[in-house]
Amino acid sequence: MTRETFRTLTALRHTVRSIALGHRLPADDRARLVLSLSEVAAAALGGGRPVTLLSGRDTDEDGAHLLTLALRLPGQNRGPDVATDNLPLRARTQPDGTVVWNLPLPPAGVPGPGGGPQVSRPPATPAAAHSGEADVALLEEELRASLARADALADEHRRLKHELAETNSGVLALYVQLEERDEQLRTAHGRTLRALEDALRPRPLHVDGLELAVHYAPASDEAPTGGDLYDWFTLPDGTVHITVVDALGHGITSTRTALTVTHAVRTLALEGHPLESIVARTDGILAPFDQSVMATLLLARLNPADGTLSLANGSHPPALVARGDGSAGYLEVRGRGVGFPLPGSERVLTAELGPDDVLLLYTDGLTESRRDPVEGERRLKDALCRHRAAPTEEVPGLVAGDLLHDVLHQDDTLAIAVRRTGT
Repeated sequence: MTRETFRTLTALRHTVRSIALGHRLPADDRARLVLSLSEVAAAALGGGRPVTLLSGRDTDEDGAHLLTLALRLPGQNRGPDVATDNLPLRARTQPDGTVVWNLPLPPAGVPGPGGGPQVSRPPATPAAAHSGEADVALLEEELRASLARADALADEHRRLKHELAETNSGVLALYVQLEERDEQLRTAHGRTLRALEDALRPRPLHVDGLELAVHYAPASDEAPTGGDLYDWFTLPDGTVHITVVDALGHGITSTRTALTVTHAVRTLALEGHPLESIVARTDGILAPFDQSVMATLLLARLNPADGTLSLANGSHPPALVARGDGSAGYLEVRGRGVGFPLPGSERVLTAELGPDDVLLLYTDGLTESRRDPVEGERRLKDALCRHRAAPTEEVPGLVAGDLLHDVLHQDDTLAIAVRRTGT
């Protein structure tokens, strides 16, 4: 290692620049090295205290050649006050306070005699102006290198900004396309499911002496089918049979369950099985094939001629009737649904539907829309009384609109209104 002592900052800068030049360091690295050593030595030299510079050549773990410069400050037994991480060229501080720089040498570096660096310095004998002029020339070269590097970085920054803008534009366009495609798929999906829902509904039923209307709304527009389903048909004796089913869950799976239950009920009803046995028989038919089937159901049979109404229940909300005189009441009958323990209706409730009376069959999506079934049943009763005199085809929708005005619990909703018009 070569050792030199310096008392002025100018001499130190001149020597460091000469060492860097002799080892053919790039102008940019040379400038950083000179600035770094100047910043570390400035306080000591400004206070009249000399500093010592050691320079030499070394190798790293991979055998690559390094230029090593070590700056010793007077009376230094700890790291310098300067934060070496913030220097133009990072350094490390040894326990004795020596600040060390290690720079990789370019492949074209030519070692001096004895393995030491070959240093090219301005001659010491000519006038000092010559040395100053040489330093100025080197400083200008370093400045040009720094400016060129800054310009290159600015160009790279502009290029990256342009590429980023193009990328963002492309991503935005792709996002818009994906949104449009997603909207198209949602629309097509909705149309398909609505067509499926329409296909699952029974045909409108026209019976002398009765008016029937239905309202259905899914829990989500993205899944317009659910577990709420109904079926109505006329039995051979002229009695109208209505089934309301609420299968566990939402979406296509619950629709399949509800459809399976309604088909089983229709088959049993048309075979002539008594109303009180159909809930239990439906469970007995379906359980061996699918243990996951679970649904509540309400069965109603109405004789249009005399208004005789029979109800069987399987864990379903009770039917509601609004009388022509303005009174209203629930028709309670207990039972357990399909997939429940001990399924079946405990009995058959018989009532009479008078002229202009309105019967409402529904699912719990109406009464539990605010998470309070008791309050929901009261609101449902009030709504039916309020709209009983409206045209039958409007009653289910008007009632549902009142109850679903402020929804806290989103669910499928179904309401069927039956008005007896005969005398």
